[in-house]
Amino acid sequence: MFDTFYIGLLNNLKPKFGKKAMGYALYYINITEVSFYALVGCFFAAFASQLNIGKLSTEKALTVTVLFIFFICLKNWMRYNGKRRNVLNAKSKRVKLKFWKLILLPIACIILAIVFFQAI
Repeated sequence: MFDTFYIGLLNNLKPKFGKKAMGYALYYINITEVSFYALVGCFFAAFASQLNIGKLSTEKALTVTVLFIFFICLKNWMRYNGKRRNVLNAKSKRVKLKFWKLILLPIACIILAIVFFQAI
């Protein structure tokens, strides 16, 4: 799923920005992936709080979150540099994803995560 978003944004940005498009697409996929997993985490945290299941302490949750974000950035940096990106680009179907949909996805995930976070 995230590979499709990365290649779609890269193909949208490459004519305008050239080689800088790879960096922009990497930042985009990092933000998209973190916001998606934040949405899932906030959903399950809100679900668990409604069931009165035990919670993590704030310090532990912050530490896990920082490590998780660092892991996602490192994973994406290794995945989308070099040969893997070229293989994904060659295998991708030439379906042109709309730029506004690609930008709206992480924004919607962040907004929904905030809504679920308020329910905690």
